[in-house]
Amino acid sequence: MEVKKQKVKKLSLATWILIATLGGIVFGSIVGPAASNLKVVGDIFIRLIQMSVVILVMTAVASALANIDTGSAGKMGLYTFVSIIIFTMISAGIGLALGLIVKPGQGISLGVGEIAKTEVVSTSLSDTILNFVPTNVIGSMASGAMISCIVFSIFLGLAAGMYKKQTGKSGIVDWLNEMNGIIMNIIKMVMKFAPIGIFCLLANVSGSVGFKVIIPMIKFLGCLALGDLIQFLIYLPTTAAICDVGLAKMPKKFAKMSIMAMTTTSSAICLPTKMEDEVTKFGVSREVAAFTGPITMSMNSCGAVQCYILAILFMSQATGVVLTPGQLGMAILLSVLMCMGTIVVPGGMVVTYTFLATSLGLPVEAMSVLIGIDWFSGMFRTVMNVDVDCMVAMLVSKKLGVLDKEVYDEVKTVEYAITNE
Repeated sequence: MEVKKQKVKKLSLATWILIATLGGIVFGSIVGPAASNLKVVGDIFIRLIQMSVVILVMTAVASALANIDTGSAGKMGLYTFVSIIIFTMISAGIGLALGLIVKPGQGISLGVGEIAKTEVVSTSLSDTILNFVPTNVIGSMASGAMISCIVFSIFLGLAAGMYKKQTGKSGIVDWLNEMNGIIMNIIKMVMKFAPIGIFCLLANVSGSVGFKVIIPMIKFLGCLALGDLIQFLIYLPTTAAICDVGLAKMPKKFAKMSIMAMTTTSSAICLPTKMEDEVTKFGVSREVAAFTGPITMSMNSCGAVQCYILAILFMSQATGVVLTPGQLGMAILLSVLMCMGTIVVPGGMVVTYTFLATSLGLPVEAMSVLIGIDWFSGMFRTVMNVDVDCMVAMLVSKKLGVLDKEVYDEVKTVEYAITNE
């Protein structure tokens, strides 16, 4: 009699990272300062991420712009992009205010603040803006001057798209897409070692500060939750007022997509449900849902931009680095730019946090704390992203005069059928 072997379900990367986080904190707290011997392993992991960040971001930005369909531009596109920018900037401001008031990074000291402080150089606004434009993009890549690299990537992407349209040759655009795919594969390879790297980094941190490392983690997640609440209290009434619909019906209508967003932490997985609910529950026209759905999924990241800014302030506060007003402005700009083309790879926030820390000259030691709780952070990021996507679709439909209030008020029902044409 044969006994069938049951397949053991493999644990996800996020689960392994969570296990490594808890293990690193416990191990470091028990072993004490001796756990610092593991720091070199964590540093190797961070360097493996850093070596690919510049090329990954540049090819992502360039390939995204090169593949833009200019034929889709028009009123619908204009209203969509304006709405995205407004929501994103408000979210960034809320994240900045919460980070400065709550100070989630306080309570953990990594002992690098004094060194980092001496490296901060005060520059004028004109010099800061001038430095955005590279004189030698290879030099900018070598020094990790990310804003300069992004500026070049924007021109490269636009020019590549124009060249493809003018000549019909897509070699350069294909190369950008393929290079981005290759670099993503490098990141995926490195991310397989993320649990080991996170364990070693957190063992080192908790070895010096003990279980107190948990307090900043809770404060960071608390800031995200509070930020989401504040945003909903602003966005829901405003959207209801502009669209002239009942506010009381909104929470129930958002329930399904919000639960899916929090449990999957993926805007892409929520896309079909979001588009269907926009049409059948909120009265958004099918054309608007089909247009705004994919665009907002990739470009609207209200929850993410709030998280990015809080992460920057967390790393700053945890390492004792005081950011100047100009650097805080740069933090907002960088966070918004990252949201306009979110890098979708397993553990993509590791890449994002590394990019932000490198761009602002922040030590990356505190990043290990944020990576360890990233799955929980993703819950708050995604629910905000997905729900605001729907609000953008409502506002665009209202502006175009195609928002069906009878559907919203449940006076009539409509079907949403996805066709494969």
